[in-house]
Amino acid sequence: MDSYLSNLFGLKDKTVLITGGTRGIGRSLAVALASAGADVILLARNVDSGLEVKEAIQRLGRKAQIYECDLSSRQSVLGIVPLITNDYHEIDIFVHCAGLQHRCPAEEFPDTNWDEIISVNVTAGFQLTRALAKHWLNTSLKGFSGDGAVPKKKVVFIASMTSFTGSVEIPAYTASKGAITQLTKALNNEWMAKGINVNAIAPGYIETELTNAIKDGGEKEKAILQRIPAGRWGSPSDLSGAVIHLCARSGDYIGGEIHAVDGGYLGR
Repeated sequence: MDSYLSNLFGLKDKTVLITGGTRGIGRSLAVALASAGADVILLARNVDSGLEVKEAIQRLGRKAQIYECDLSSRQSVLGIVPLITNDYHEIDIFVHCAGLQHRCPAEEFPDTNWDEIISVNVTAGFQLTRALAKHWLNTSLKGFSGDGAVPKKKVVFIASMTSFTGSVEIPAYTASKGAITQLTKALNNEWMAKGINVNAIAPGYIETELTNAIKDGGEKEKAILQRIPAGRWGSPSDLSGAVIHLCARSGDYIGGEIHAVDGGYLGR
């Protein structure tokens, strides 16, 4: 990569904190960010689940570390950022990719599933971002002037097509992703002038564990494919360019944006 592109899209000397980075979309994003030069800190429910991606990142010549954090536990979430910063890690980028989904007709949807999905998908993301922003604004961004200054910190949430379309039989997931889109805009409105850009990526139909239930070759899958102009399911790697773009210098003037990566689905 030449110096111009390295300056625009490179993440050398940056450290990324990512949730949900041990599998699926999150794993792909973690490896992509490392490929662009970033060191990566993974939050995982248990350390063993992150060992494979940690090794993949290290093979790229980047540093990788795993911190144990249960995103459904308020105590665990509220304690993790102080723990990381006390270990002398300076976080430059936060990516909240962790997400739960449960399929059930809305009239039968259990409260326990609703509460857990909202807790992990939205509340934990907000609490982690709030803690990071408070730390940044009191340390590296203290005295930051937005008057032509280059932003120093980036936050990327993972939203969804359901942020826009609603879908069926996943009411909690849909509500959580709708909340993420508005949270993205609200936080960016407050923080962009202070040096923190907040954006989101809205994936389309991506081949992951969350979509296995509808990727069965049946009529529903056929209808989905007919609506996607690209004519195929997306791969987690299809999101790599978007996350690097938003986290690198190329995304410095982008804020409050919900970036759809959906094979053209929302344009139909």
